[in-house]
Amino acid sequence: MTQWYFHSSAQADRIGPLDDEAARRYAQANPRALAWCQGMSGWTAIAEVPELQAPAPGMPNTPPPVPGGPARGRADDIDFRIVGHEMQFVEIELNPGESAIAEAGALMFKDASVQMDTVFGDGTHSGQGGGIMDKLMSAGKRVLTGESLFATLYTHTGQGKAKVAFAAPYPGTVLAMKLDQHGGRLVCQKDSFLAGARGVQIGVQFQRKIMTGLFGGEGFIMQKLEGDGWVFIHAGGCVVERELAAGERLDVDTGCVVAYHPTVDMDVRRVSGIKSMVFGGEGVFLATLTGPGKVWLQSLPFSRLAGRMWMAAPQGGGQNRGEGSVLGGIGRILDGDNRF
Repeated sequence: MTQWYFHSSAQADRIGPLDDEAARRYAQANPRALAWCQGMSGWTAIAEVPELQAPAPGMPNTPPPVPGGPARGRADDIDFRIVGHEMQFVEIELNPGESAIAEAGALMFKDASVQMDTVFGDGTHSGQGGGIMDKLMSAGKRVLTGESLFATLYTHTGQGKAKVAFAAPYPGTVLAMKLDQHGGRLVCQKDSFLAGARGVQIGVQFQRKIMTGLFGGEGFIMQKLEGDGWVFIHAGGCVVERELAAGERLDVDTGCVVAYHPTVDMDVRRVSGIKSMVFGGEGVFLATLTGPGKVWLQSLPFSRLAGRMWMAAPQGGGQNRGEGSVLGGIGRILDGDNRF
């Protein structure tokens, strides 16, 4: 039995081995990919391989829409749904040959036909594309933006449809954004990227203004997501979207900025009045976002959640606020909430 292998410039890894029937199905779904089997001198375009042109048994004569073999520079066109309210996760549906990329540790579940591979960086330069310096730069950008050195690529290598799901790391909202609907680029807070279609690039956005980098809440380095496919961003609490007109300014708590269009100018301004600085509880600086462009704001930054949890914990000097027992600590010992 012939064993076929396939590779596309937009795919991180080769697909195979596949038998003749599975190879024909893959070829119909990915006409721009390259094929190879024993006896061939090298990788050959599918259109030039006669054995792959005949439809597989039980398959229609007309090929289905191409789901997993995008042209260079295009991301896989994946289907998805977002499940839940306070603790959301995204479930992605893959056609044969399609892939999704996600952060290490984000997996919730996957079908058996979805192959899981660890890739260096964001997977853009994996496989036969890109050199070692491209891979090192990709991985370095991820480390600077707070992500892991490695990402995980999930590829559907079977037939039909398969699902893979990724869960948010803490209570909040998962935002689904199609990058080609936002000019091909979004600037996001560090470590906000949860998952995305294969082909999406994760880069670095440097804050050029010293004051913004020092007091803007996100530091000098933010994430830059580029491409034309779907990306899934996690934010704390609920999210509000605002579209700013040219010159319109919005003052925001420094930790509440999730993402914004690159046309939006982010800066900081000092809170007016000594009394507001000291007793207002909002710090000395506020982030200012000036249009034109869209911005997305979160109601519960993780730093605020972590700070409240730390202050309430005994090791943080916090006080146990109990559930209203009139006996206080003694009552909690008696009912089993506290132990010696």
